[in-house]
Amino acid sequence: MSSETMSKDEIRLRHRAARAEMQPDALAAAAAGIALHGLAWAETVADGRPATFTAYLGVGFEPPTLPLISALHSAGHRVLLPVCEPDRTLGWVFWDPAVQFVRSRYAPIQEPAGERQGLEVMRTVAGIFLPATAVDMSGNRIGQGGGYYDKFLAKAESNGVQVPRTAVIYDAELLPPSSIPAEGFDRPVDAALTPSGLIRLT
Repeated sequence: MSSETMSKDEIRLRHRAARAEMQPDALAAAAAGIALHGLAWAETVADGRPATFTAYLGVGFEPPTLPLISALHSAGHRVLLPVCEPDRTLGWVFWDPAVQFVRSRYAPIQEPAGERQGLEVMRTVAGIFLPATAVDMSGNRIGQGGGYYDKFLAKAESNGVQVPRTAVIYDAELLPPSSIPAEGFDRPVDAALTPSGLIRLT
């Protein structure tokens, strides 16, 4: 079955299965590439000046993002990480190397402990790194299925917040145009960040 005829759930399951087969050396190489190309994108978006970016902590077989987060911080940028709140909403906490992570009350992820920031902090953000299990060349994204990011992006847009956003995936998870079914609540991304580089989408 080709990706062009698969449902979101089928695509998500296929890529999760492939991720589970990845070996430690491949994960380490992916982490390095994501950090390198992600920092370059951030520097371009911020015109070489210190800025604020949202990111997330990749866990398990997700694309590793801790090296990216650390690279952003070392370059002088501020980093906001998500915290799951009730009703599938996201709060945010500023990250630095001293921040501790705790198990989320609402999702199977690790979250930063610290003062929660609301949607208003997005007005200070220069760019968004967000999770995905696949992205197509039309900018359609499949997340983890919880709907947190689509809801967050829609609310940000309704409050006049429009900033560049890139989804972090492995190389094989970038699909041909219109491979991913797009629904009314989906929010497209501007780019895909892979271990091999950043791909700007149409």
